[in-house]
Amino acid sequence: MLHTATLAAICVFVCLGGNWLWGQTMIERPLVVGMVAGLMFGDIRTGILIGASLEAIFMGAVDIGGAISSEPVTATVLATTFAITLGVDTKAALALAVPIGVFAAFISMFLKNVVMNVFAPLVDKVAADNNPKGLTRLHFGMWFVNYFTFSLATFFAVLAGARPVQHLVNQIPPNLMAGLAATGGLLPAVGFAILMRMLWSKQLSPYYFLGFVLAAYLKLPSVAVAAIGIIIVVLQWIRDKQIMDIENKQKAAPAANAVTHLETTDQMDEEEEDFFS
Repeated sequence: MLHTATLAAICVFVCLGGNWLWGQTMIERPLVVGMVAGLMFGDIRTGILIGASLEAIFMGAVDIGGAISSEPVTATVLATTFAITLGVDTKAALALAVPIGVFAAFISMFLKNVVMNVFAPLVDKVAADNNPKGLTRLHFGMWFVNYFTFSLATFFAVLAGARPVQHLVNQIPPNLMAGLAATGGLLPAVGFAILMRMLWSKQLSPYYFLGFVLAAYLKLPSVAVAAIGIIIVVLQWIRDKQIMDIENKQKAAPAANAVTHLETTDQMDEEEEDFFS
């Protein structure tokens, strides 16, 4: 289990820490994290399935300032670890991932808002001394401390929590496990509902109902619905560009007429001067 815990910690460090190393590279998304974790544990198919399901759940989770609603990397890694190494049902692992993500968010806020503030006076001092190399060392040093500490939490969670989780799974009655599986199946719908609540508008509602009809009644797969959506976006972009070109031409026409009028007036003035001279 030490080997499993180490791999889980490395996965968290690479995906969570690497996401902010060169800007936000989006490798912290559950879809990517699940694939990486599945690759490490030798079952990439299960990793992708869990990552895609958790992506739908956490898609609508928005972090504002220092407040983090949920931490998807740890949730995805632990859910994938439990599903592959402990044989937990995929949907049950999804149900366990949500509270894990919320708890991990509190750890992340504590590290960023409390622990990292210890380095603030040192950063101010190095900046006041105009020491760019010192600032660079501090930046990457704090980056390593933050995400290494976070990965250690995952390491000990897997190391100490594997046996309790295995025992808990073995003690869960079949009916309760079926309920957890059903809950895990409903969670992606909740994630989409949260996202739709932020994006909903009267102008976008026809596209929503179009996608619903295509998926529910015409039984088109998600890839086909997404392809139709891309086509609609391209057509809408072409239409908007044509409208903008027409508006720009209309705005440019009065200016061109004014320039032509001034040139004509100047030419008439020159002709009058030549005539009287």
